[in-house]
Amino acid sequence: MSEPVADSHELHRDKISFTLPTKITGIVFWGMVLLGLLASVYILAVKENELISFYEKQALAFTHELGNLFHYELDLETDQQIEKLLLQDYSWLMEKYDVEAFQVDYKDSKYVFGVIEDNHKSIQNQLGVMSKEDSVAVVTVYLSNLDIAIIELRKNLLLSIGLLVLLFGLILQLILQRVLSQPFMNMLDSAEAFIQGEVDVRFDESRQDEFGYLSRFINRALLSLLEHQHKLEKSQDALFKEKELAEVTLYSIMDGVITTSSDACVKYMNPVAERLTGWTNQRARDVEINKIIKLINEDTCERLENPLEKCLEKNEIKRLDGHSVLLRVDGEHVAIEVSAAPMRNATGNVVGAVMVLQDVSHARHLTRQLSYQASHDALTGLYNRHMFEDYLKVALANVKEEDRHHALLYMDLDQFKIVNDTCGHMAGDELLRQLGALLKGSVREGDILARLGGDEFGVLLEDCPVDMAGIIADKIRQLVKEFRFVWQDKTFEIGASIGVVCINSDNLDLANILSEADVACYTAKEMGRNRVHFYEPTDELLAEHHGLMHWVNIVNEAFEADRLVLFKQPIKSLQGPDLDRHCEILIRMLDGEGNMIQPGAFIPAAERYNLMPKIDRWVIKNIFSQLEKMGRIDGQLRMVAINLSGATLADDGLLEYIRATGLEFGVNFEEICFEITETAAIGNLSKALNLMRELKKVGCRFALDDFGSGLSSFTYLKNLPVDFIKIDGSFVKDMANDPIDRAMVEAITQVGHVMKIKTIAEWVEDEQTLTYLREIGVDYAQGYYFGMPDRIVEIKEL
Repeated sequence: MSEPVADSHELHRDKISFTLPTKITGIVFWGMVLLGLLASVYILAVKENELISFYEKQALAFTHELGNLFHYELDLETDQQIEKLLLQDYSWLMEKYDVEAFQVDYKDSKYVFGVIEDNHKSIQNQLGVMSKEDSVAVVTVYLSNLDIAIIELRKNLLLSIGLLVLLFGLILQLILQRVLSQPFMNMLDSAEAFIQGEVDVRFDESRQDEFGYLSRFINRALLSLLEHQHKLEKSQDALFKEKELAEVTLYSIMDGVITTSSDACVKYMNPVAERLTGWTNQRARDVEINKIIKLINEDTCERLENPLEKCLEKNEIKRLDGHSVLLRVDGEHVAIEVSAAPMRNATGNVVGAVMVLQDVSHARHLTRQLSYQASHDALTGLYNRHMFEDYLKVALANVKEEDRHHALLYMDLDQFKIVNDTCGHMAGDELLRQLGALLKGSVREGDILARLGGDEFGVLLEDCPVDMAGIIADKIRQLVKEFRFVWQDKTFEIGASIGVVCINSDNLDLANILSEADVACYTAKEMGRNRVHFYEPTDELLAEHHGLMHWVNIVNEAFEADRLVLFKQPIKSLQGPDLDRHCEILIRMLDGEGNMIQPGAFIPAAERYNLMPKIDRWVIKNIFSQLEKMGRIDGQLRMVAINLSGATLADDGLLEYIRATGLEFGVNFEEICFEITETAAIGNLSKALNLMRELKKVGCRFALDDFGSGLSSFTYLKNLPVDFIKIDGSFVKDMANDPIDRAMVEAITQVGHVMKIKTIAEWVEDEQTLTYLREIGVDYAQGYYFGMPDRIVEIKEL
């Protein structure tokens, strides 16, 4: 803790006269002297009266005893006898009463005894003389000088009182020194030591008097003072740190900060505020805020009111955001958001305000950019699907209110996949960019052109009759047809299938219109591609496509209601003991009433609308989770075959999903066999090869399903690292009666064995077919002959 600091009148002991005990002693001493003098006056007066009374008593006693002497002479009858008596020696009597002289006046005679001096005190008394005539004698007694006696008395009295007062003063000095001066000096020493920085010094509390009480009080005051000083130092340190932090914060904060007085004059600007306004802190000080901060609306350029003025006027926080722009001193514009808050003193009165300027130029740029990105396709710069649907909603609203007619074109590119597969996605993206720019010039001003996703585009033709919509659609088709896309050394011809839907008062449902447009486009593709097709509810192709779309909703509902179920069908060994348990996993679906739906009803719709990746992932996860709960049974190897669709093979995240899910459930990948169709493998050859190679590294096996149905089966077979060939059931089913089918099965089996690939025959339904298969050397068989597909209820059923 730091040393106590004295104020401007710093205390030093050598500059202070510590005379309080002396003054107290002097006051008491001189008070006693005064009392002594008063007492002396009183005592002296009493003594003088006593002395005078003593003299008078002595004279009276002397006269009385002298008279007694006379009384003893009662026989004195003559004056001669009296005179004779008076002439006797009375010195003994004078000595007895300290009489210096006396004089008796009797009749006409005067008798003097002793020597009478002028300074003698004379006292007269009458003395009756017993004689014949009973005469009276006047006795004048002369005593020693009364004034001298009084002076002597005064001297002795004053001397005695002086000695007593001196003695009392010395005793008082000693007492005061002990009970007052020394404790007082000790307290002064302690106080001076504390002032000099000895904060541990304390006053003596051992005395049980006022000094002890005062010491205890002062010690508690010192403790309180030190504690308060400690808190004050901490508070000062904290305040200093806060001040430093505030200054550093204001210097480093990304917002501009301006403080003003209550009359809106600038008092401080941080560096950011200097940069934003173009004013320096020194130049702006005491300048009225409106001369520095000039705000306008960025859209209308109208002057905006400074929120700081309202803040000071209303005594509340004011904000200005939205589209406010700051005009710098150099004329440049800065997009900002402004807030102003009042500053109040301890009594709540406004003493100024703080204005915060936030540079939102980048944020507004990002906002505009995000707004653009939210409404535009990043690749082509055209409107995206969301924005297209918003415009479509507006069009539907004005059709309803104003009975207007519009048309919707739904376009899907033909042969786009060839560009992607041949030259890669970069080429496909460049094709879409060029087509987007090409299509912009083919529509009318005011029409809405958008990329709806992938290679699909949409055009909203406002206030367009049916025949005009047909002309515009055909013009777009022809334009795309004539377009030639060149990538490196390759040139591609692209076509477009376009579906057209009329929008009128009879057709105002957004989802229905988009569905009809999609159906019409799909129909144009089914009818030979590169054509325009108008939506007609009676069209058979449209009806078929509507059916597929209907199944999409059913599949999605089944997912949400958990109505997908798994089945298994055994695969049996034909060339030896059935030492392993081999089965294929099949999927079925339940409707809302619990009825079983076969895959032929919903799988086409799932493939058409890209739901198969979702279904296949569901199968993988459920099978893997069940395999985790059981080990190898009786030492037999279990082989579980899981089908993967062509769309699933094209899923870039499939490989990682299989790895992660297998790791999650601790699956032994040697028990997993993935079945892919020949068509799917050929259609996604590069992805299929990569997937198969990576999964075979961890132990997975692969079967090529429906082999033989394609024209290039043997060509691709040698490039596919498969473990099993599943011979297409169309060859197996009639091989007992059809030698060609039997030859095909035999050829596939021989080729497979040459490549060390085991074969599996599908659709085995009778004993005769089974016999032929064994003779040919087919390794495995699968079909109704061995068992119908069974629903998997318990884990052990696998």
